[in-house]
Amino acid sequence: MRHYAASVAALEDKIVQRAVVEVLNAVYEADFLGFSYGFRPGRNPHQALDALAAGIYKKKVNWVLDADIRDFFGQLDRDWLRRFLGHRIADKRVLRLVGKWLAAGVIEDGTWTECDQGSPQGASVSPLLANVYLHYVLDLWADWWRKRHAHGDVIIVRFADDFIVGFEDRDDAERFLAGLRERFAKFGLELHPDKTRLIEFGRFAARDRSARGLGKPETFDFLGFTHICARSESGRFWVKRITIPKRMRAKLKQVKDQLRRRMHQPIPEQGRWLASVMRGHMAYYAVPGNAKAIRAFRDQVTRHWHKALRRRSQKTRVNWERMHRIATRWLPRDRVMHPFPEARFAATHPR
Repeated sequence: MRHYAASVAALEDKIVQRAVVEVLNAVYEADFLGFSYGFRPGRNPHQALDALAAGIYKKKVNWVLDADIRDFFGQLDRDWLRRFLGHRIADKRVLRLVGKWLAAGVIEDGTWTECDQGSPQGASVSPLLANVYLHYVLDLWADWWRKRHAHGDVIIVRFADDFIVGFEDRDDAERFLAGLRERFAKFGLELHPDKTRLIEFGRFAARDRSARGLGKPETFDFLGFTHICARSESGRFWVKRITIPKRMRAKLKQVKDQLRRRMHQPIPEQGRWLASVMRGHMAYYAVPGNAKAIRAFRDQVTRHWHKALRRRSQKTRVNWERMHRIATRWLPRDRVMHPFPEARFAATHPR
């Protein structure tokens, strides 16, 4: 596994990087487009999720391009990045600094190796450089394409190197995808052939697929959630979002491993730590439609905790009745903490 040198930079270097990022953010915030949400001041993943759901509701989206850039940070072309930075940054000292960070090389198994492409992951400046690169390579081109070539509605939401594009017409989607492959190739990037998919998705997807004798619409993953074509109890179409199962399993494994290390701590100390884990999980994943997954996460946390307490001593047996009281005392109740995305998006974008 490779670790970029910038990820172990000296404290002074990190301070300089953060200062440069502040300056560059002030410059590029005036340029970045509205559908770019990743690692920008005042923007967060839930705003991107809201924009995506609201776009699918308000626009005539029938097809979704679920795109994945193969090894983006490793394949980013530094020469092109320097050119892009040169468009807006006149100070040669700043450009030289960025050039030095890009040329830092990698440390692999304790050995430094020079690397002539890619961006140093883990460095403070990396997210901004990624945004600058994709601003020129993807955002400006995609915005131009939908205004110039699209026959129907097109929505775009990007968070760092993860992006979703929705289309009204399948022909638009296929032409966009072909053009995007050519565009990326020019700048040293490639869409992952196995992870990039064009799927039928939207308010009429279930009806249209049923008429053709096909199954339910496919789902796609974005920013930790699996997105599903669903219907409310009243029959209204909505985009249901549930925690990606792989993400939840990974988090529960971390909880289990940590509980083993904390096995002999007092119950209140364990309880306070697990409560903070639960609050953090719900702060991100407790969205409308995901209550079942949140409840399942809390139940599994309780089970792992129960096993850890039972292992502490042969004499002390914590039965489920007592465990229920402990969990009720320390773990926050599972509940939805976010509003519906279209309501929040409308509140923050009143136009």
